[in-house]
Amino acid sequence: MNFLAHLYLADRTETSLAGSVLGDVVRGPDLSAYPPDIALGIRLHRRVDAFTDRHPIMQSARAPFIQGHRRYAGIVLDMAADHALARQWEDFHPQPLEAFALRCGQAIEAAAKWFEMGGGTRLKTSAFANLLQSYATDSGMERAFSRTAARMRQSDGLIDAARNWPSLSSDLEGQLPELLKALEQEMHELMRRYPAPC
Repeated sequence: MNFLAHLYLADRTETSLAGSVLGDVVRGPDLSAYPPDIALGIRLHRRVDAFTDRHPIMQSARAPFIQGHRRYAGIVLDMAADHALARQWEDFHPQPLEAFALRCGQAIEAAAKWFEMGGGTRLKTSAFANLLQSYATDSGMERAFSRTAARMRQSDGLIDAARNWPSLSSDLEGQLPELLKALEQEMHELMRRYPAPC
């Protein structure tokens, strides 16, 4: 899952919004330097990613990727799922996407020191909120793919693998309720295994 889906799941389970994004930033198993709620959010993010990769819906969605593109399939599908979620947002969440994105942006900016400690960058509320909202548009998605590709050694590989993202996103739209429900259940199960943050 990409940022929007992780944040949606964190909100649904009342866990750390910042932690759900930091899971893409922080490396390594030692999370002792982070506040307990953020450390839990990071752990949940990692487990959700692993669960998503194994889920039959995503396994099936990976199948059409040709040799050479398969290494990028996870990134493409995660972003395509965020587009599907953004387009159907009102079906999943009572708060408008604009307001939700702003709330998430505020949480991310408030946790700036933890992003910097994890090797990430300080993010402003408005910039992050705009990023989340941009997933609802085709042009926003194209920019997101370009930004992601620019951080890779072989940027052309991701761009080529992502050319069919609109149809992948359309395919995921009908399956998103089942996938998000399974992920939310998995998060609740994982939370029972971890001690509650102090």
